[in-house]
Amino acid sequence: MTPLQICLLTSALLFATGFAGAVTRRHAILVLIGIELMLNAANLNLIAFWRFGPHPELLTGFIFVLFSMALAAAEAAVGLALVIAIYRHKKTSNLDEVRDLKG
Repeated sequence: MTPLQICLLTSALLFATGFAGAVTRRHAILVLIGIELMLNAANLNLIAFWRFGPHPELLTGFIFVLFSMALAAAEAAVGLALVIAIYRHKKTSNLDEVRDLKG
């Protein structure tokens, strides 16, 4: 196997783990962790295609990953703020019990 195939296989396994975690879990924090795993898998794909692509000296994949990491940090901050607000209001972080968001 080539190094690119190894990176893509690792990324696919990481994405599948994150997807399974986000779909099957009921706790809001664990769903956010699954989403972060999927974003990290996408970042690994971007880095792998940049590194093993035709022009790795251009740093385009690296710049995309930096923007993606900034977006993931903002998403995590907003997601955790929503989870804290819902927990304060409903006294639970179970997603099955937080179906209605009307105040």
